[in-house]
Amino acid sequence: MKRILFVFVVASLFVVPSEAREAKSATRAKRVSRNDSVSSSLLAQAPGLRAEVLRLALDAVQSASERGLVRRRDVLTVIDYSLPSSQPRLFVFDLAARKLLFRELVAHGKNSGGDRTTFFSNSHGSLATSLGLFVTEDTYVGGNGYSLRLRGLEEGFNDSAWDRLIVMHGAGYVSREAVKALGRLGRSWGCPAVRKEIAAKVINTVRGGSAVFAYYPEKSWLSSSKFFHRKPRSVVASREESR
Repeated sequence: MKRILFVFVVASLFVVPSEAREAKSATRAKRVSRNDSVSSSLLAQAPGLRAEVLRLALDAVQSASERGLVRRRDVLTVIDYSLPSSQPRLFVFDLAARKLLFRELVAHGKNSGGDRTTFFSNSHGSLATSLGLFVTEDTYVGGNGYSLRLRGLEEGFNDSAWDRLIVMHGAGYVSREAVKALGRLGRSWGCPAVRKEIAAKVINTVRGGSAVFAYYPEKSWLSSSKFFHRKPRSVVASREESR
C-alpha cells in the first residue's frame, strides 16, 4: 500500500506541472489568436504599417498590461521609425472599437538621422530618439506648448526618458511644408513631435496611462525586450541565418 501511495505521489508531481504548462500554452494560444484578429482588422485601416510591427506592439502591450504597467488598454500608439520621417509613421488605434484614430507625421531626434533614423539612444544629452515601450503620463504646458510626459518601460533602452524630458508635443517643423522644403521633417531633441494642428487632439486621446510602442528593427532591443511573448520574426530569421 505504501509503495502504491509513493508511486501516486511521484506521478502527481509530473502531472500537475504538465497540466499547468498545457493551461498556460492554451492561454497563450488564445492571446495570439485574439491579437492576430485585432491586427488584421487594424492593418486594413493603416496604410504603411507592417503586420510584424503591429503584431509586436500588441504583444508588448498585452505583456505590460498583465504586469499592471499599462492602465489604459483601450488605446495604442505605434511609431514605426523604420519608415522615413517624410511619411506618416505614427498610428493611434482605438483597440476596443478596432479603429484607426490618427495616422500622422512624427519627428525623431536631431542625432538619430536625416529623413531616416539610423541611431537610437537612452543617454542624457544624446539628442536622439529612444526605442521600445512607453506609457503616457500627465500633461503640462512648457516651452513647446501643451505636452505629454512619457515613461519608458525598457531598462537600458528608454528608461531614462522621464529624466531626459522626452515628451510628445507639437512643433512647427513637423509639416508637409517642411518635407517639401527639406526633403524631411525638422528634428527634435529626442521627442516624438507631431504637427501643431493635431497635437492637442492626439495628446488628449492617449494621455493617462496608454501604451506608446516605438519600433525599429534594432537587434539588441528585439532580442532582449521582456515584453515579447513571441520572438520577433526578424530576430528568429537572423539567428537561423547565422547557424
